[in-house]
Amino acid sequence: MRWIHAAGRGLLVLIVVLTGYAASGARADQAGADGRGPLTLATAGDLTGYLGSVLDGWNRTHPGEKVTLVELPDSADETRAQMITDLRAGDRGRFDVLNIDVSWTSEFAAAGWIRPLPRDRFPLGTFLPRVVDTATYDGRLYAVPYVTNAGLLLYRKDILAAEDIPPPRTWAELERAAKTLAPRHGLDGYAGQFLPYEGLTVNAAEAVYSAGGTILGDEGERVTVNSRAAREGIGFLARGVREGWIPEEALTYKEEESKQAFQDGRLLFLRNWPYAYVAASAPGSAVAGKVGAVPLPGPDGAGTSVLGGSNLAVGSHARHPDSAARLIAYLTSERVQRQVLTRGALPPVRAALYDDPGLVRRFPYLPTLRESVLAAAPRPKSPHYDQVSLVVQAVVRDAMTGRQTPEAAVRRLATELAAVSSR
Repeated sequence: MRWIHAAGRGLLVLIVVLTGYAASGARADQAGADGRGPLTLATAGDLTGYLGSVLDGWNRTHPGEKVTLVELPDSADETRAQMITDLRAGDRGRFDVLNIDVSWTSEFAAAGWIRPLPRDRFPLGTFLPRVVDTATYDGRLYAVPYVTNAGLLLYRKDILAAEDIPPPRTWAELERAAKTLAPRHGLDGYAGQFLPYEGLTVNAAEAVYSAGGTILGDEGERVTVNSRAAREGIGFLARGVREGWIPEEALTYKEEESKQAFQDGRLLFLRNWPYAYVAASAPGSAVAGKVGAVPLPGPDGAGTSVLGGSNLAVGSHARHPDSAARLIAYLTSERVQRQVLTRGALPPVRAALYDDPGLVRRFPYLPTLRESVLAAAPRPKSPHYDQVSLVVQAVVRDAMTGRQTPEAAVRRLATELAAVSSR
């Protein structure tokens, strides 16, 4: 009986191996000698519905390289998990091109899930300079910037004008207006995205960067957060909650909740992405026509935003890598990048579009956004970025709720990030 079972197992293994060879052969036949053929593009949910029409343009002119769009959940964590599951499947995976959050590039590259790309195939010199750094790891290009983003400070320009006060340029000016001016008008002072999720990591990193500090260096191999700047940045956020000019309710805010609070006329100042400016200025908003935007303030002047956005990467087991590179070049062309802004309401990576008079009239925040992007910095680069982010969220949350002093929080950050980096 043992012999029969062993023979059965051997036959099963042989069938699986032969099936794998057949599948690999079929994929190889489909690929063609020039690496061109149909593709699958995976992305988080397309909330504005613009991407389908953009890909229709490609499919009409590239009938042999048609793209199938796969929309994953809106949640960044769920999208990342589904992409990783597919990439780990190797040749059995479906995704050829992936629209990934800029913070995932290092992790995906270090794991070998995405392939290096030749710089000379893409118009990197026409992009806003800072954005290219989000697509590199260990000195190599592993993705191509597709959409960028930077945080802005939205403010009630009607209230500041009535008080003859300019928009804040420093933390001290922001604090003073949030503490004294906001209550006089029945408003809360300042909010960002302070729920423990990726948004809190971004807000904390911006505070540390604005004070002149960093969190990690050398692609995540060195912990640099134990600094005066980090104590000052985290102290700014903790002080806001303690003194009340950051409302406790803001500790539950993500992007949408904070946008709604500002849009409903409950906040004087809000840190958010440019889409919140568009929504708050739209007809039907309680503050339409009353919204201004400036770069984030810092201790002594303009602060530093974290770069947001997404990059286009090619999976290591992509069926048609040449077609994948051609699709990325198409999606980052000036014509398509213009549609990214006008149809998708997303900030493009092409620098020239920020100086286009027609676009600036339609999107008045573009010059401010360009200034913010040029001064922005990427999130900490690390092959273990998901763990880095979880540590930052937990520690900064404790500082903002008064469970730890900013000084103790920074020491804890340094210890826990060192443990993550040593894995």
